[in-house]
Amino acid sequence: MFKTFQTYKLLFIRLILIIAAIEISIYFFKIDLIFTGVFGLFIVFLLIREMYFYVRNFVLLYDKTISSILQNDFTSDFTKHKFNRSYDDLFHLYDTLKNKQNEQVSKDIIYRSILNNIETGIIILQKQDSDWNVFLMNEYFSKQFNVPKVSKWKYLKNQLPSLCEIIEEDNFQEIKTSIEISINEQNKQTFVLQASRTEIFEKDYFIVLLDSIQNVVEKKEKDAWVNLMKVISHELLNSITPIRSICQNLQDLVEQDSLSAEDLEDIKNSVETMLRRSDHLQKFVEGYRKLAMLPSPKKEEIELQDLIDNCLQIMNPLFKENQIEVLSNIAFKRWINVDSQQVEQVLINLLTNCIYAVKNAELKQIIISAEAKENRIFIKISDSGTGIEKEIENKIFLPFFTTRNEGAGIGLTLSKNIIEAHGGYISFKTEEGRTVFEICLVE
Repeated sequence: MFKTFQTYKLLFIRLILIIAAIEISIYFFKIDLIFTGVFGLFIVFLLIREMYFYVRNFVLLYDKTISSILQNDFTSDFTKHKFNRSYDDLFHLYDTLKNKQNEQVSKDIIYRSILNNIETGIIILQKQDSDWNVFLMNEYFSKQFNVPKVSKWKYLKNQLPSLCEIIEEDNFQEIKTSIEISINEQNKQTFVLQASRTEIFEKDYFIVLLDSIQNVVEKKEKDAWVNLMKVISHELLNSITPIRSICQNLQDLVEQDSLSAEDLEDIKNSVETMLRRSDHLQKFVEGYRKLAMLPSPKKEEIELQDLIDNCLQIMNPLFKENQIEVLSNIAFKRWINVDSQQVEQVLINLLTNCIYAVKNAELKQIIISAEAKENRIFIKISDSGTGIEKEIENKIFLPFFTTRNEGAGIGLTLSKNIIEAHGGYISFKTEEGRTVFEICLVE
């Protein structure tokens, strides 16, 4: 504001000087000082000319700067004008916007680089009037579906009609489904389609994600194999390493000419240790066989409450021994079609885990509840224990993973396989500080 006032002040001074020069020149003409009056008019001409160029340059510089800002063109160099303090605010605004644009361009380059390196087909549409334009298409989408980077929805529709028709049928609203797309007239491939719509600064965007089911399955299979091999190699090394060390020690003992009573005692202890480790390996292999050779469920109709009561009756001695309060909050009668022995095993596994979870808790309580909705039965088992640590949440269903010294690590994995063989799922979450395992079964 002060600098603007200074600019106006300079213009005002120039105007006063011009008026004063004109008045003086007129005065000289009145007193017949003709040449002095002409000289005064010449001075007036020079002052008017200087003022004209000052105002002209001032306006041109402002126009150029404002035009650059409006057109997002920050390539102009105004350093030669920076000595003039009248332009400080203007140049400060220009530099601020230039820095912000450079920062935004850098972010756009990084975001686009990230999107182009993701192995998921991504396309973002932007609505303009009643039409949709392609705002962004990542490299994976373009290469996977052999689509050039078009700018209009109608061009994309010509390239991928099967995808575009589904989106149009749902009127560009949220979608989550599977879709078969034929690429280059080859066999159709199945993709998971997820789409969402959002509004940012009064602009409408539609985001489409496409994942190849084959890639998803292969990645999950690879991750599962890697995790399984880690567990197997860990268990094998934990047993083979001490057994090899013991065998080396036994070899040294038997190569002696004579054996003392102490040597015989060492041999006896070594053999016992090898037997223990061998038993552990045998249990490990048997556990793996249970997982790999799980029989198909032999389903039969059974009342849900009876199934729960049978499990509680089996576990009751352990509940009493550990002074655990068990609450069964099932207030409805419902028949379910399951393999009762297998599902009982799942419930027993979960209740056993609950017993260990509340072992050191002040309040030792287990709650069993159930609800029916949308042709499904949801059985919930919660305990008042310390809960599952964040670090192991993604490992608890892995084969042979356990936090207990005496645990085999197959209980939850076996339970998960049994429930999935029944067409349901098992999951866990934390509700009000309690760990809750939820079993979903289809009626």
